[in-house]
This record gives sequence, structure tokens and C-alpha cells, in this order.
Amino acid sequence: MTADSFPRDTTGYGASTRVDALEQHLADPFDDDNPLGFAALLRADERGELCAEGERALDARRLNADFVPTALGGTLSRFDDLVASLRAVYRRDPSLGLGYGMSSFIAAVNVWLAGNERQRRAVADLLLSGGRIAAAYHELAHGNDMAGAECAVRDTGDGLVLRGRKEVVTNIRRAEALVVFARTDERRGSRSHSQVLVERRDLDPSRVHDLPRFTSSGMRGVPLHGLAFDGCPLPPGSILGRTGNGLETALRSFQITRTLLPAVMCGPVETGLRVTLRHLLGRGLYGRAATDLPYLRTALAGAYADLLAVECLSAVTVRAVQVLPAEVSVFASLFKHFGSGLLLDVMHTLSELMGAHFYLRTGPSAIFQKLLRDVRVVGFGHAARGACESNVLPQLPVLARRSWAEPDPRPAPEELFRLDAPLPPLVFDRLRLTASGSDHLGGSLAASVSALSGAAADLGDLFVDEHAALARDCRALPSVELGVGTGPRSSELVTRTGHVLAAAACLGIWRHNQHSGALPGDPVWVQAVLTRLYGRLRGRPAALPDALAQPLFDELTARFAAGRAFDLTARVLPDAATTAASRPPHPTSHHVRPTAHHAAHHESTSQEEN
Repeated sequence: MTADSFPRDTTGYGASTRVDALEQHLADPFDDDNPLGFAALLRADERGELCAEGERALDARRLNADFVPTALGGTLSRFDDLVASLRAVYRRDPSLGLGYGMSSFIAAVNVWLAGNERQRRAVADLLLSGGRIAAAYHELAHGNDMAGAECAVRDTGDGLVLRGRKEVVTNIRRAEALVVFARTDERRGSRSHSQVLVERRDLDPSRVHDLPRFTSSGMRGVPLHGLAFDGCPLPPGSILGRTGNGLETALRSFQITRTLLPAVMCGPVETGLRVTLRHLLGRGLYGRAATDLPYLRTALAGAYADLLAVECLSAVTVRAVQVLPAEVSVFASLFKHFGSGLLLDVMHTLSELMGAHFYLRTGPSAIFQKLLRDVRVVGFGHAARGACESNVLPQLPVLARRSWAEPDPRPAPEELFRLDAPLPPLVFDRLRLTASGSDHLGGSLAASVSALSGAAADLGDLFVDEHAALARDCRALPSVELGVGTGPRSSELVTRTGHVLAAAACLGIWRHNQHSGALPGDPVWVQAVLTRLYGRLRGRPAALPDALAQPLFDELTARFAAGRAFDLTARVLPDAATTAASRPPHPTSHHVRPTAHHAAHHESTSQEEN
């Protein structure tokens, strides 16, 4: 592969013009004099604050407009555009991404889904004027058990009042409006809760009490607080949607936000890879450049392949919100479950390659330790991986009996994979609580594999066989293993499904983007991704052979030298001058593998030498 192997600002994928303008506005993050650079962001993190300059910069770019549908005066018409905008922020500071923007979008989605015209207009106007809205779901006593939420709305005869607590909520103290998930019926069941939309100024200040801030090791700058409501009167018309529909609305909104979180978290992981490569290119080990050591080159290539696997499943899941919205219930939860786990593994691998430098809080690589802490939220933030598993598991036997049992499976439409293809309108109410046994992504696997040849085709066939075995195992799954607290066998089925659909996404991206010149016809990159995926599926990610590791390493260093992103767009980043001027990669002619003793010595001394 060459530096031109991957997509270059593909039309219609990632809002290239708007995102490029945002990237340039934020400027070079490696410039210590940049008020929005890593040095400034680290200082804010040490103080436990969001970067004020960063928030002002995002205000100037009107990032909030990306959260508002075009019909209400915003710029949101494509979900992939929103992902690209937020990812540009997350790429340099996840705390800023969550604290400034994503928290408002998480709340606003509920309004776009269930609100009436007045409620939608009020929230749109608030966001477009630079305001914030917070989603108050969480209660420490109940965690992800939303059906157990105790914060309640009661009808006193003179109107509705709100009683209870909401805790560990981003921006709840400084938000101008709140979406509060509250009990409206003492009876158990799916219709026992509603959502309340209220502006803070409309609440009696003597009946609302701010709770102390919750501190955290990651996302230090994000303001996490709580509120206690003491019989607080609510204005008329505060219920969002129909009374009793709160849980259904939340579950549908989670399909959007579960997709969004790991998709944007690819950004800081990409930066972690960039910082690690930057560090190793300037390091010397055993009398040569660190990146001349085959062990390190292979490890970097493997981390890059893993990141590409998440990138491909991210692109497909994000596009499914508009192309196959009725199936997003499964895709979103699987992506959150699979993608978050793999992103955490990549960061762990990179921390090992960084040696002692991974935890330094000063110096040229200091941003890594912050990103490592911040990225951890992807596994539990908003909806934990376990909650995603609980959503997918009951749907697996239905998928196995329907879509997966078809002798001639229906492949997904081309626009699910083709990155420059136009998308249908973004209509939130097309989302469904379950996929009803429909899976066009899995149905595309065999067709994509049939376009391969040689070793790549052999790998693809392994996933086709795994899909068939998965269908058999899911059909045989007893109903007692579909609920909360299920055993490891059922949990393994969710993990296997995530890997199979990730393989289908990677193959679909490769197959449907060759015509535009966006991806190379040589499937070496997808062969590398599938090699890593299949190794994980069998319990241990396989080290890539030289024939696959070298091309990926070459692509990685070529993009680094050109200042291009490591994602599917490969857009030019504002740190291009810094990276291009840094030490160039050393010649790649060294293919001598270290002996077992040599490799062991490297692992035991890397921290000391770093």
C-alpha cells in the first residue's frame, strides 16, 4: 500500500469541508503555543476543568448546530457528518467533546424522537443560541437499571411535582434545560416511567438543590454533578411524549448514542497511535531506531489493523441509522460491545509500546496518559457493555431462525458500505426497539467473500463458516439463558456475533469502495484486519506475518509523515507541518526477527530504557 491507498475526503463521508474548517480552527495540537493544543488541554485537565479556550472555539464554530436537525434550523441531516465533527474534537480532548457537546446531543435525541413541535422548537432554539441541555438518567443506587429509577413525578391535584435525585450527570449544574427520566407509575413494567423536559429557569430554586461534584480519574474536566428535587413543581406540558413512554424513548435514543460513543472514541485512540508512533520514531533501542525492530513494527501494524476493524464497523453502523434504521437495535449494541472492547485493547497495547512514557504527565508524550484515562469511559459510559449484551442476546435466536437461516441471504444495499453514496433522510422515528430477526449486514458476508481470492478468500471462508456455526448455536440457545445474569456461554455468543459482523463490515467497505478509487483493489489491508479478528475470535489476536505487517506499517508511517488521519478519510490534519518535519521513518529493510531471548529482554527492559 502507498500513501494514497485509502479514501481521501470521500464526498459525502464525514462532512469534509465543515470538519476540515473545524480542524484548522482548532489548529496544531502539538504546538505548545496553541491555546487549544495538548499543552493547554493538559493544564486544564490538571486543574480538573474543561479548556475554556476550547469551549469558546467550539462556540465560534457553532458546533451546537450540528446537533439540531435542518428542519429546525440546524445542520444535522447526516449522522456521519455529526460523528466526524465530534470526532475532530475527541481526537484532541474527549473531555471537551463530552463536556461541550455530546452531553447535549444525548439529551436532545430524546426530544427529536418524542417531543411535540413546541418542545422541539424550544430545544432547537436553546442549542442554536449556544445553550446546553443535560440528560438526567442516572441514579447511583440503580446504575443501568433504568426500570428501578426512583426519581418520580407525582400529580398533586394542583399540578405535577418532581421528587428524588439524579447523580453523576454531565453538565446538570450548568445546563439551561434538562431531560429527566422519572417514575410516573408505581406499578412495575415498561410503562412505569416517563421523561420530563424542563428549563432550569422554570424550576423553583428553593426546591432544587445542587449536589457536590463527583470527581473521576478520567474525563477530569467534565463537570459531573447531581440535583435533588424536593417536591419541585413542574410547568404544564413538561412530559416529553406520552406518559409512560419514557423507557421506550430512552431505548430508541440509545441506538443513536451507543453508536456515537465508540465512533467518536476512535479519535483519541487514533491520537494515541500517532503519539506512540511519534515517540518510537524518535527512539533508539539496541543501537538502531526503535521502529527498525520487527517486534515493534508488527505490534504497531496489529494495533492499526485493530483500529481499522473498529473504523469499518463504525462507518457501517453509523450509515445504518439512515439506511437500515429498523436493524440498528442490534447493530448499535453490538458495535458498542465489540468496538469499545477493541479500542480499550488497542490503547493497552500502545501503553506497553510507550513503556514508562505512557504515564508521564509532562513532556512531548504527556497527552497519552490523559487519553488513556479518558478512553476508558467507552466501556461503561452512558450504557455499559453488559447492558448492550442484554439487549442483543434475546434477539440472537430470532436472527438465527430468520435472516441467518435464509438459504440465499439478502445482502445490504450498497449505500450501507459505499462511503460516497447519498443517504436517505435522517428520520429518528424509523428506529425500532428490535430488529425483528432482520440482518442485512450478516447477509452480505458471503457475497463479499466471493469477491476475494487466495489467502484473503480463505480467511473470509472462515468467517462464513463461523456465521453458520453461530446460527446453529443461537437456534439451540434455551430461553433461560436469554435474561439478565446469563452465563458465559451466552455472553460468548454476543462476542462471536460482534466479530462476525465486524468482518462483514470490513469486507463490505473493501468491496463497495473500489470503483471510486477510494480503497485499493489489493485486499492486503482487509486480510490483515481479518487475520487479527479471527485470532481474537479464537481467544488470542495473532501477530501479523511480515507480508501483512509491513504494508500496514508503511501505510501508517506514510500517513504520519504526510500529516494525514489514520481513519477511512485520511484527511490532512492541522498538525501536518509538525509531523512532516519530525524525524522521518528509518529504512524498512531490516527484517531480522529478534530471538526469543532478545524479545524477552526487550519486554523486561523497555520501561527502564524509556
